Amino acid sequence: MAAEATDFLSSPHDWQSAEYVQQWIEHDVPRDPVRRPRLRSMLAAAPFPREAPLAVLDVGAGYGAVTEELLALFPAASATLQDYSAPMLDQARERLAAHAGRLRFVTCDLTDPGWAGRVGGPFDVAMSAIALHNLRNDAQIFACYRAIHGLLRPGGWFLDYDLFFGGVEPHLKVMRDAGFATVECRWREGERAIVAAARA
Repeated sequence: MAAEATDFLSSPHDWQSAEYVQQWIEHDVPRDPVRRPRLRSMLAAAPFPREAPLAVLDVGAGYGAVTEELLALFPAASATLQDYSAPMLDQARERLAAHAGRLRFVTCDLTDPGWAGRVGGPFDVAMSAIALHNLRNDAQIFACYRAIHGLLRPGGWFLDYDLFFGGVEPHLKVMRDAGFATVECRWREGERAIVAAARA
């Protein structure tokens, strides 16, 4: 990584700045060759027919990369994209403009206990990628798992590809305690893992 990129990525994040978000995306996109296959692997864990008209929640959707992969795999799905950053969701709107009729965008903060009431639902799938760890607080991350469980229909799935600092096992336990009937780590490499959890 060039020194300029290193300096940029180590600076404090300003997710409310459209200019900063644009620069951050330009530095992030080159990760796609590694990340995109993992996103596809995560989404393939959802045991639904490819033609199913799924209702999906993208938690921490950013500029729409996960939803983009979702719509390629499940072309009849509709998605609600949630993010704290309005400029990120503006980027997602532009990226996914061809699918505008099947998308909703909700700006809200996952640290606000009322966030789940703003995104709608119920959903067949809730998904998240490299997002929840940014809360930097296990209590808040675990609260999100419980909220996501409540947003799913019976038989719905939560798919999460993230960094699990300190190991994924405590996260799996909290998901089980939250009421998920099936909780599986589908892939793991160091602190990165893909988790699939189903509501009974």
